Amino acid sequence: MISVNNLHKAYGRKTVLGDVSVQFPARRMTSLIGPNGAGKSTLLMLMARLLEPTCGEILIGGQPVAQLPVSAYAKQVATLRQAPDFNLRLKVEELVAFGRFPYSRGRLTREDQRLIDEAISFLSLDRLRGAYIDELSGGQRQMVFLAMTIAQQTDCLLLDEPLNNLDMKHAVQIMRALRRLCDEQGRTVILVVHDINFAASYSDHIVAMKDGAVRFSGAVEEVVTRARLEELYELDFEMLRSERGLLCNYFNPSDQEREHARG
Repeated sequence: MISVNNLHKAYGRKTVLGDVSVQFPARRMTSLIGPNGAGKSTLLMLMARLLEPTCGEILIGGQPVAQLPVSAYAKQVATLRQAPDFNLRLKVEELVAFGRFPYSRGRLTREDQRLIDEAISFLSLDRLRGAYIDELSGGQRQMVFLAMTIAQQTDCLLLDEPLNNLDMKHAVQIMRALRRLCDEQGRTVILVVHDINFAASYSDHIVAMKDGAVRFSGAVEEVVTRARLEELYELDFEMLRSERGLLCNYFNPSDQEREHARG
């Protein structure tokens, strides 16, 4: 379990996160939701040790993250940033192999190769393993970066908007893969996601943020309600249930909103 206690992040006089305390359950998928500027990515990057908190602490299994050597931390937590900067001309298999660096330091063993192969196969990328990254579509590249993260073989994965700019097919493929990581491998997955329907359909746990604070958190069925989503996003919601799950409809304006627009 990852715990965040009284976490605060400020840039000069501007507070981005204010006294955030929240827990992320182990072996579950947690979605961080909320409007732009809520502090979701900042919280994720603090947990990833890519930002330094102004104050507060982050614990993994009860141990302060700040006390872990970088090498030990990299064997427990893998991070996929929103827009990975990568300009080298590499093949898919070569990029996925970077996920083994905390263990092999560039000298791949048979075990490393086995785990690389497993990560590639897990995401059905076998036919692309010899392709160059810069020749792939955006969705394919995102799948390859996810494979690299999976190959790192950490208990926890932190993903910052992994569905950003993806079409529906690739977005569904990634969410299904993340769901399988939790269900089949017992991994802990924490991701920032803007599509509330993906969060509601695939997650076990939701952490909702707004204005640098956690507004509510808990199991999906407890927290994804019309009243809470309307307060969080300042939009009118309609909650629709079917055999395939919950659909949060915010696309069409309500009669009240139409009347207000006519004004």
